[in-house]
Amino acid sequence: MTKQADCISSSELGTLWLTYQQKTLILRVLDYFIAKTDDHEARNIMGGLWQDLDHYVNKIIRLFENQGIVVPVGFTKGDVNLEAPKLYDNGFDIMFLRILKEISMGMYTLNLNMSYQGEVMDIYEGLTVVTQNIYKRSTEYLLKKGILTTPPKVTMPIVNEFIESKDYLSGFNLFGEKRALNTIEVGILHHGIETNNVGLQLISGFAQCANTPEVKEYFVKGMELAKKQIHTFEEILLQSNIQFSATSGSTVTTSTMAPFSEKLMMFCIHLLNTFGMVSSSFGAIFTLRNDLNLKAGLIAKDIYVYTHDGIKLMIKHGWLEEPPQMEDRKQLIKQ
Repeated sequence: MTKQADCISSSELGTLWLTYQQKTLILRVLDYFIAKTDDHEARNIMGGLWQDLDHYVNKIIRLFENQGIVVPVGFTKGDVNLEAPKLYDNGFDIMFLRILKEISMGMYTLNLNMSYQGEVMDIYEGLTVVTQNIYKRSTEYLLKKGILTTPPKVTMPIVNEFIESKDYLSGFNLFGEKRALNTIEVGILHHGIETNNVGLQLISGFAQCANTPEVKEYFVKGMELAKKQIHTFEEILLQSNIQFSATSGSTVTTSTMAPFSEKLMMFCIHLLNTFGMVSSSFGAIFTLRNDLNLKAGLIAKDIYVYTHDGIKLMIKHGWLEEPPQMEDRKQLIKQ
């Protein structure tokens, strides 16, 4: 029996539950990508990550069992079809893996901030090391293969300067000149195009192999949302005479056989949408031109509406597992 002092807190239960959902999803995605890749280096990167994540998933399972907590369903072997043909060409697997690791790095920081037990903190510290290593290896692999493009080059500053006018914030004057983008803003726009390109390829594959009509329709709407965001970001760069060099062409094959369950595909898009809302908020905070702030806010609103529609769809089909709940004291009193 676990001592009361050793029981994990509500926040730790919540973050571990969500981590279990995310890691079991990534394990199933890796199951498929590892089976389909013919690139030895990509297989090594994904295989190493699979082993590390499986280790930490088992640590979470043992912790739950030791504390008498029911283990979540998460995503199982039944959510992946290894007999399905290759849905994405070489390179997409590592490109998508790199995006997942971006999400993970942010999540582990938040989760560690809500941890109090040493065992829980050890899990997030270990996962952080794993994630940073895989992110670095994935980036190096993609650059070497010519799949990933770096942000535009810039003339390096040789003096320090301070903002001297509130006009620096202005971007709404239709007849006035907007100032050139600063390097922080260019980085945020580049990242937005990069992640939406990957998301567009991912959801295009999901759309062509989904069987449920309303799920297919939902994925098609997601394709249009990704295109809209890419167009918005590219237009802003072009207005400052900055040309963005996109990642290499389409990586979706002609296969229409789903490699994953619709439950997994919907949750995967939900995870990316959540990351997208956080990225839009981050962009709004650190951009100093008010027209960019407005566009970031409008994008966040679009993503929120789309995410909410996805949640309702998952609930309708019984695909959204319920997180652990606090006690309903009002209901207990009524009883």
